[in-house]
Amino acid sequence: MSDEDRTDELAEEARTPRLGEIGLENFPPYLMNRIMGRYNAALREEMANLGLTTPKMRTLAVLSVIDGLLIGELAIYAITEVSTLSRALDALERDGLVRRVADKDDSRAVRVHITAKGRETHEQLWPHLASAYQQMFKGISDAEQRAFVATLQTILKNVRKHPI
Repeated sequence: MSDEDRTDELAEEARTPRLGEIGLENFPPYLMNRIMGRYNAALREEMANLGLTTPKMRTLAVLSVIDGLLIGELAIYAITEVSTLSRALDALERDGLVRRVADKDDSRAVRVHITAKGRETHEQLWPHLASAYQQMFKGISDAEQRAFVATLQTILKNVRKHPI
């Protein structure tokens, strides 16, 4: 790196405010984590009543929309580490909520499918998911919601490491 590049980099760092200057209440990653923490906490009791954890709930939710994903793809969509997902899939399969099937084109790959019982379980949880979702957007207009979702989609593209 040239001295000029290093000077430009240091000048850019100097212009970037520190977390203490921004404040936690104005720092989007902090706010997003707090929001999702509260969202998950609001659902914890209903999930437990159905024998679900957050990774299991996310798995069923994703499969209810995109069935038959490869395990690696499912881990990305469910925002879960593969090792955590593997344990969740063991329990979900044991409970008859999902089934794992060897991929027809690659016998080493495994696809995950939601079962009728899994779909029924997700449908039992859905009113609680929808209620928590509605609570998050209380007092926010449809136009603001659409703009917010569009912004989140752009942010996801900016930080994405995977093609999905």
